Amino acid sequence: MDNIFEINDKIIESTIEIFTGMVMMEISVAGDPLTTLGPLENSITGMVGLAGVHKGVLAVHFPKQVALDVTGSFLGMEVDDINADVQDAIGEIANMLGGNLKTILSDRGKDIMLSLPSTISGDQYSFTSQAEVDQVILPFQTPSGIFYVEVELER
Repeated sequence: MDNIFEINDKIIESTIEIFTGMVMMEISVAGDPLTTLGPLENSITGMVGLAGVHKGVLAVHFPKQVALDVTGSFLGMEVDDINADVQDAIGEIANMLGGNLKTILSDRGKDIMLSLPSTISGDQYSFTSQAEVDQVILPFQTPSGIFYVEVELER
């Protein structure tokens, strides 16, 4: 892989597939890929780390209302605040997306391991890498707002 942007279409395809088939929610691409994302406000982020030939992270960033609606659709229940159910659902979505990213990268003969999923949430926080990375942030539209899938791979 010479450039992270080479895998954008496959990430988009797998994200739409997961949301359509597992979350039971129709989503669409909400614009061109971004290279930076400012501070996240009133949001939750699910993430998985990648280790092996490719090192990095896949993160999915949801504003609170989008996270609640996604969780409600995914679990088939009403949720009204970020709680353990929302954290579990967002973590599992990150895990599924990470698994697909691993498959995308492993199609090129790469050996990659994934960490367990984790989540962070808060009124305001930043998500930045400490390493030199190639990064892409893909925006997706849901019925209640936009969320972002971010991939960072060490150079």
